[in-house]
Amino acid sequence: MSPVRLVVFDLDGTLVDTVQDLATGVNEALAAVAPGVPPLPLGAVRAFVGDGAGVLIERALRHAGLDLPAKQVLPVFLECYARHMLDTSRLYPGVLEALDLLADRTLAVLTNKPGDLSRALLGGLGLRSRFARVWGPDDSGGRKPDPSGLRRLLAELGFTATESAMVGDSKADVAAGRAAGMRTIGVTWGFNPESLRREPTDRTIDDMRSLPLALDGPPAQASVLP
Repeated sequence: MSPVRLVVFDLDGTLVDTVQDLATGVNEALAAVAPGVPPLPLGAVRAFVGDGAGVLIERALRHAGLDLPAKQVLPVFLECYARHMLDTSRLYPGVLEALDLLADRTLAVLTNKPGDLSRALLGGLGLRSRFARVWGPDDSGGRKPDPSGLRRLLAELGFTATESAMVGDSKADVAAGRAAGMRTIGVTWGFNPESLRREPTDRTIDDMRSLPLALDGPPAQASVLP
C-alpha cells in the first residue's frame, strides 16, 4: 500500500463547525423573501447541510412551507451567508494540530460549498495557505458524491488515487472517495456522521489528531459506525 501523500478534506462539518452561521444566513434569507416566516431551528439546518447551497435552500423552503423556486432564493441566501460566515464559525478541536502534523503532505479541500465562499472562510480563519487547492463544485465540475472533482484534483496535483485519501463526515464524501479509488476516512463529529452507518469507510476517527496514524496504518476492513 502506497503511503498517503495527498489528503483531501471536506469543509463544513469536517474542518469547521459552520452550522450556526449557515442557519443565520438561511433564516435571514427566508425572512427577506417571506417576511414573518418563523426561523428554522438549528437542528433542521444542520440536517439540511452537505449537498450544496442549492439543496440546502430547497430543503429549507420545503421545511418552511414556502412555495418559492430555490433558484430565486439562492442568491439571497448566498449574500446573507457571506455577511455572517465568520460570525461564529470555528475549527473543530484538534484540527489545527492535525494540520501541523500533516505539514509534510499535500493538503486540499473539496466541498459542496461554493468555492469562493470556501476560500473566503478559510482565509478568514487564517488557514487558506495550508491547502494547495480549495475547490467547490463550481471549480471542480462536480458535486460529491460525484468523484469527478477528486479525479481532477489528483490530475492537477500529480498524485495517484492509491497515495491519496478523502476525509469527511458524510456518505457523500466517502462515496466520492471510494469511486475515485482513494482511501476514505470518516469523522464522527460532523453534521451528518449518521450517514456513515450506510456508507462504510476504510477508517473512522473520533479526533482529528489521530488522522496521521489512520492514514499511515494499513486500511482496516471497511468500518461502519455502530
